[in-house]
Amino acid sequence: MRKAVIISAPSGSGKTSIVKCLLKEENRLGFSISATSRKKRAGEIDGKDYYFISRQDFLEKIEHNEFVEWQEVYKDVFYGTLKIEVERIWNQGKAVIFDVDVKGGINLKNYYGDKAISIFIAVRDAATLENRLRNRKTETEKELKARLAKSADEMKFAGRFDSMIINDDLRVSCLEACKKVGNFLNGED
Repeated sequence: MRKAVIISAPSGSGKTSIVKCLLKEENRLGFSISATSRKKRAGEIDGKDYYFISRQDFLEKIEHNEFVEWQEVYKDVFYGTLKIEVERIWNQGKAVIFDVDVKGGINLKNYYGDKAISIFIAVRDAATLENRLRNRKTETEKELKARLAKSADEMKFAGRFDSMIINDDLRVSCLEACKKVGNFLNGED
């Protein structure tokens, strides 16, 4: 099953929670662990949450064409999808699921085309997003402001995805995502 499920959203929209729900409910999916040059946050595990690599190592992997896609999401902070990670999941007979930023999601959809479904997760308004980001307590005020500014720009790309889910209620959003992904994996999209 060489299919891909792409879940993208501005930070704080709930994409990681929806991806976790999909992984719990759909055993045909395998999670693609992204690589990043950013520092680990408290509780994150290398090789589980991300592959944490140095900026220099990341640039070398770019030079050697080891990524399906990559982005400099913030100044000197890179994220990307390693080709070997996708192959690892496909070799298990599973469809790969990506939890990626918006531009990464667009790049992955362009790369995989009809083999992929891309779903954009959004919130009702900017105030909701700001509240969620503040409640996470994972960013400094400066980082928070950068994420909010970036999210306003990212919302402009929602129409480039196959579908969109407004995440007002996580349980309802998870059910909607499970239905969309199940239909895609069953060839019913």
